[in-house]
Amino acid sequence: MPIVQEIARKTLPLLEHETSSDFERNRYYGSRFQADGVAYRDFRYFAKKRPPSESPSLVVGLRVDESASMSAFGRLEAAKRAVIAVYEFCQICNIPILIYGDTADVSKMEQMSIFAYADFDKPDANDRFRLMRIQGRSNNRDGMALRIMGERLAVSLQQTKLLISISDGQPKAMDDYTGGYAIADLQQTIEQYERKGIAFLAAAIGQDKDVISDIYGHERFLDITNLREFPAKLVRIIARYL
Repeated sequence: MPIVQEIARKTLPLLEHETSSDFERNRYYGSRFQADGVAYRDFRYFAKKRPPSESPSLVVGLRVDESASMSAFGRLEAAKRAVIAVYEFCQICNIPILIYGDTADVSKMEQMSIFAYADFDKPDANDRFRLMRIQGRSNNRDGMALRIMGERLAVSLQQTKLLISISDGQPKAMDDYTGGYAIADLQQTIEQYERKGIAFLAAAIGQDKDVISDIYGHERFLDITNLREFPAKLVRIIARYL
């Protein structure tokens, strides 16, 4: 929490400046050139007049892989700490957040399960305690989980929609959802929802880092080698999107 609060302390003045300004920053086009934006090299160098009713600029979605292998080597504990850090940071900065966990093949009847721990449409002070229910369960069908979250984020009013997947392995579920078929499904999902304005990041905390990097692409990949540094690293990455 001290690390989260320190990052939030440095971030809040920027948010207050953005909210109080008549101009919205970080646009690809606009009527005012902002020289400080050139340092980021993302081509969003302009500002435009902000409508009075415009909503906050960022919404965050966190997808947590709840496959059984997440229980090994401290991965689940690291994932929980990271999720809590991001949740608390978003609460301090008033950033809407969506946190879902998922698993597959719990039983023949339950081929896919989604667990909603926090939802920006129904904020609840008890969400931070609900996050303690995140656990390793069965398999993981990543494509469907990201599509469900992608649909939720796509209809939000925020300008920047960030969806982060925390996982320790490549997709594997049912008899045939593995290998090339699962990878193709996941890549098609990413391509489909990027067209809807969603930015994807994959935080890999297990043995399949190279595979996850190949699936998501190097530009969307976060190699989390040191699990102790994971929570603060993830919060700092999210802060850059503000």
